[in-house]
Amino acid sequence: MDFSLSSEQSSIREAIADICSQFDDQYWLERDRTGGFPEELHRALSRDGWLGICIPEAYGGSGLGITEAAIMMQAISESGAGLSGASAVHMNIFGLNPVVVFGNEEQKRRMLEPMVAGREKACFAVTEPNTGLNTTQLKTKAELHGDHYLVNGRKIWISTAQVAQKMLLLARTTPLEKVTKHTDGLSLFYTDLDRRYIDVREIEKMGRKAVDSNELFIDNLPIPVENRIGEEGRGFEYILHGMNPERILIAAEAIGLGRAALGRATKYAKERVVFDRPIGQNQGIQHPLAECWMELEAANLMMFNAASRYDRGLACGAEANAAKYLAGEAGFKACQTAVMTHGGFGYAREYHVERYLREVMIPRIAPVSPQMVLCFIAEKVLGLPRSY
Repeated sequence: MDFSLSSEQSSIREAIADICSQFDDQYWLERDRTGGFPEELHRALSRDGWLGICIPEAYGGSGLGITEAAIMMQAISESGAGLSGASAVHMNIFGLNPVVVFGNEEQKRRMLEPMVAGREKACFAVTEPNTGLNTTQLKTKAELHGDHYLVNGRKIWISTAQVAQKMLLLARTTPLEKVTKHTDGLSLFYTDLDRRYIDVREIEKMGRKAVDSNELFIDNLPIPVENRIGEEGRGFEYILHGMNPERILIAAEAIGLGRAALGRATKYAKERVVFDRPIGQNQGIQHPLAECWMELEAANLMMFNAASRYDRGLACGAEANAAKYLAGEAGFKACQTAVMTHGGFGYAREYHVERYLREVMIPRIAPVSPQMVLCFIAEKVLGLPRSY
């Protein structure tokens, strides 16, 4: 069993690192201070065709797997761009997988090619204020009126909605009380984010100021029937096809950010001299950094295991969730350790590790909480009774 990257995969990593090298620490420090979507990075990646890495070649993409996408996203994060860089293109990589799998030929041509070319940005509108991870209880409704639906409801924590032209929207088309299973009656749409009918309000948050997070207030949004993906009422089933890839990619990003933090901490530990010796000579500094390296590498193996299984068409729910959990925890520990290694300077923005610590909270929280992952593993892998 060979755990090394192939020559093609190594080339992907090198190419992405080369693009990211154009955006230095000062660039990301400024984005963190003032906000503003990193359009320059988005353009650079779209210009070289990277936004369609997982999209079939017939629709302008590269037709590669989630493994290659994970390599790409990890390289972006590890470059120092962190989640500010990775989140700018995250939706492009996995989000339209339901269109690839369940869309008809006309939809694929119309929906995929503009995104791959960088002409359109999309957001992922699923989460709602009062349902959290209980997706089957979504309150946003889509009612059919002839050749179109009218949609009303609210969505929250919708990334890039300030700059997106399109959205992948999950809404209930059959009332919950009229379905046999709670997972039935939800439909999936890919449509315009039409601001005449949608009030987009940005949420001020702890980190990743460059990539906006928003609440959407949707009032009688018309969606043509031809923008519904697949059959009415099967949207929950369709959206599941994007969940495991998302967990894999967020794991890759967390590992990349953890590596960036570990690299900075290690460099600082070699250079910082206190009591006439580099602080990295002290085991109290060495051991936590060594633990971080081991935990990041272990999470990385689980992440690639999950990606490999997905690309081979094998069940990967347990592996994808485990990768997300392990990477989120390992990334957080590495970023926290980097701040502590820097001591007081770790609290200063110019050393960047405090930004890493704020950003690494995202893969711990999203797209599923650590506690829900533990519940999933306990039930689905260990066979224990469902706890919720």
